[in-house]
Amino acid sequence: MADAPGRITLWAIESFLAVADEGTVQGAAKRLSASASAVSQQISTLEAALGAVLLDRAQRPLRLTPAGETFRRHAQAIVNELAAARAAIGLSGLSGLASFRLGFIEDFEAEVTPRLLSDLGQQWPGCQFLLETGPSHRLHEGLEARALDLIVAADLGLADETLEVHTILQEPFVAVLPKGQAVQPFSPDLPLILYSTRHHMGGQIADALVRHSQRPVHRFELDSYHSIMAMVAAGAGWTILTPLAVLHAARFRDSVILQPLPMLALSRRITLSARRDVLGQMPGEIAQRLRLLLDEMIVRPVLTDHPWLAEGLRVVRP
Repeated sequence: MADAPGRITLWAIESFLAVADEGTVQGAAKRLSASASAVSQQISTLEAALGAVLLDRAQRPLRLTPAGETFRRHAQAIVNELAAARAAIGLSGLSGLASFRLGFIEDFEAEVTPRLLSDLGQQWPGCQFLLETGPSHRLHEGLEARALDLIVAADLGLADETLEVHTILQEPFVAVLPKGQAVQPFSPDLPLILYSTRHHMGGQIADALVRHSQRPVHRFELDSYHSIMAMVAAGAGWTILTPLAVLHAARFRDSVILQPLPMLALSRRITLSARRDVLGQMPGEIAQRLRLLLDEMIVRPVLTDHPWLAEGLRVVRP
């Protein structure tokens, strides 16, 4: 049934916000799992109901008109209020949540993520969990675009008052070398295998090397923990990673050794982020659950094997 003239629907508001974020009707349609013609129709219906043009269609990507900018603020407030209402209804007993979209860095997917999802599934029966795994910058983009409800990712150092952020883990960067070779980090006899600078963590490493005037010989730059660890285990080079990254490529752990990273005081924080005042107490509860899992499954086992990491690797409690 067609929408009545002058009526503003939530679907039209969500379509408008998606177009405003993506800059194209096609991009908005992909995000909303709808056809481009359906999204375009919703925008036209919304403009007719408001009596104002919201999009400057002569621009590529599409830009908001002054009326569109004004309406965007109100539209976002409407969507946030609805999400808060759903949270208040569905999360009061932690049992009425219909679906939940999470984003996690790949570092957790081998051990921590399955355990967390299993626990949440038992606590929230009937809820459909939608999980996206990827690099931190893409997860933050997904949260900003409202494609994800909650993410666990590396802290990018971006202040955003619209988010609530819970720090859950602090971990240092370490040198990872092939076992059995008498070489040290930054030795000219063994090249450095870099984690891709296209990702935030790789950029951190590259920036730290420049700041400390370190220019080690390197021939490879990869975006896969497994590939990097496989090459190190085979004696092709050494690398700079974090304990979480090393644990992620578990099958190579017995073929490498970890050492402190000389001259580079480098660490990162893992945070849980969600839009502020939307999900009630749930982000804080999940953050606390993650702290317990990380302490049990990551921190204590790593410190048992590498006690020298005790000053840098720790669960961060509120």
